[in-house]
Parts: sequence; structure tokens; C-alpha cells
Amino acid sequence: MEAQAQGLLEKQTFQETGEDTITDVDLTNVISEEEREELKVEVIKLEDEIATLRQVLAAKEKDLVEIRQKLGINLMNELKQNFSKSWHDVQTTTAYKKTQETLTHAGQKATAAISNVGTVISKKFGDMR
Repeated sequence: MEAQAQGLLEKQTFQETGEDTITDVDLTNVISEEEREELKVEVIKLEDEIATLRQVLAAKEKDLVEIRQKLGINLMNELKQNFSKSWHDVQTTTAYKKTQETLTHAGQKATAAISNVGTVISKKFGDMR
């Protein structure tokens, strides 16, 4: 029967030549009535299995939520933990450390420059009096 089914699924093209028309016939989708019924039964069976799996998954997800609640784990706590871990991971990278050092150095230089400008302005006001 396998060879017969394979033969039915192979594409065969026939050309009918009429007065003004040529018609291509594709036998790829031609299956017997028995095979069609078997496939319908298989579809129903698969749909039932999928529905059962969805119900089992929903029950498992509900159990998971209940266990997390008992443990005091909620979405906000998880987000905080994930954010804290991610931030810690970022802070330990070489790029972050170099950037932090550069910005600290630039901030110190800017503070010194502003302080010098303030001193010069104060001196000028003192001279003007």
C-alpha cells in the first residue's frame, strides 16, 4: 500500500488537447476515500491530544504560580533580582570600569577648571572695588 500511496502522491501531468485548449491535470493531491477517512481520524486524534496537552500545561502553570507565591517569589522580585544581577555584571566589565575612570577623571578636571574660573572672577571683582 505504501508504494501505491507514493505512486498517487507523485506529480503526473497529462495534457489534453482539444480544439483550442490544453489542460494540465495534477494528481499530487489525489487520495483514496479510505486514506481520506484515515487522515480525518488522525486529525481528530491529534486535535484531542493537543487539547489535553494544553489543559495539562495550564494546570502546571497554575501549580507553578502557587508554589512561587508560597515561596514569596513574585514577578516584581524576579525583575529586581534580574536587574541587580545584570547591573552587577555590567559594573564588573572592563569597559564599564574604564569608562567610569575616564568620567571620574574628566569630572575632577572640570571641577578644577570651574574652581579656577570662580577664583579669577572673584579676583576681578575684588580688583574692580
